[in-house]
Amino acid sequence: MTEAAFVEHIRSTGARVFRVGGCVRDLFRGVPAKDVDYVLTGMTEEQLCALFPHAEKIGRSFPVYHVRVDGTRCEVSFARRERKTGTGYRGFAVAFDPSVTIEEDLYRRDTTMNAMALELPTEELFDPYGGRTDIAAGVIRAVSQHFTDDPVRALRAARQAAEFGFAVEEGTLRYMNACAAELKNEPTERLMGELRRALAAPRPSVFFRVLRAADLLADTFPEIAALEGQTQPTEFHPEGDALAHTLAMVDAVARETEELKTRFAALVHDLGKGLTPREMLPHHYGHERTGLDALAAWNRRMTLPHDWRKAAAFVIHEHMRAPRLTRPGKIADLLLGIGASGLSIAEFNIIIRADHGSLPDYLTRGAEYLAAMRSVTGRSAPPELSGEEVGRWLREQRVRILKNSLLEM
Repeated sequence: MTEAAFVEHIRSTGARVFRVGGCVRDLFRGVPAKDVDYVLTGMTEEQLCALFPHAEKIGRSFPVYHVRVDGTRCEVSFARRERKTGTGYRGFAVAFDPSVTIEEDLYRRDTTMNAMALELPTEELFDPYGGRTDIAAGVIRAVSQHFTDDPVRALRAARQAAEFGFAVEEGTLRYMNACAAELKNEPTERLMGELRRALAAPRPSVFFRVLRAADLLADTFPEIAALEGQTQPTEFHPEGDALAHTLAMVDAVARETEELKTRFAALVHDLGKGLTPREMLPHHYGHERTGLDALAAWNRRMTLPHDWRKAAAFVIHEHMRAPRLTRPGKIADLLLGIGASGLSIAEFNIIIRADHGSLPDYLTRGAEYLAAMRSVTGRSAPPELSGEEVGRWLREQRVRILKNSLLEM
């Protein structure tokens, strides 16, 4: 069914249909919309089901349907009012009768750029809260105090600032701060979803900077917040404290790769510096070990994807010594360890280069050396060997191959 046919069916009942949300925002941002959502006014749920008997109902607290339009499954919902009755994103009383207007529906939304609608088929813009002006100015602004009704909107605003390169205005930062208490009780899966999307942004650091500006960083990502004020030797880190270094690192790595586990590993590579005692500063002896403790604490609070955790643990443990090895056996162990970490040599090198500024030859040519070592497997071991003897033989052979490769440099 085409959009024109969908709209005609809706309007034949006397109802009105609007494109809403992200697709309208993205139109005025000049970027392709990822999906299209529709809101209906002046229609009952029964009328919708009679028009589209194959529509799939997905909403529980209020009716939302999937309808296939122009070959894509689109969300269709009814204009609604919301009234806060409890905590969290489920603590609402919802009214969605045919009398609810599009303006009332837009008022309940989080930010002005997300509170616009295009009526179809005319594409008349409904923008009662100045979203188009804020998009042109690159500003994220809350529609009203209802911003705080869903506490995760605070993370969403920070994430969209990172995605779009927008600034969050001061009043909205205050609304974000007002979400602090309820954020502590939100399902961590919702926070994890925002972190994932923030790490995919062009400048992930903006997400954390905005949370810090709203005084929410310690409430949401305490391991990152702990890096603030942890001084470092200025000859190695002229950029500032451990937080400044970490945020610069994650942006530098994001410029080189879209791989999320690599970006996350860069974000947490110095996590242990947040646990360094004040009397030790500006030095951070042993932060590779304490970094693993901090990563484990993060994972206990907010279950991290296994591949993120595995890659991050390896980077935390190895990032200091990785570019400074001289013994072939240690170099072989490092390269084989990278291969087992879930990171490619290239991805690992992006992190090390961003942290140290350059790479030794054994990392620059690491993929070549790793492939040569892996050409020998335990199947090639002498038949009289077994168990741990095979492992020792295999390592000796691989170190020998690497040593010969290094001599040919």
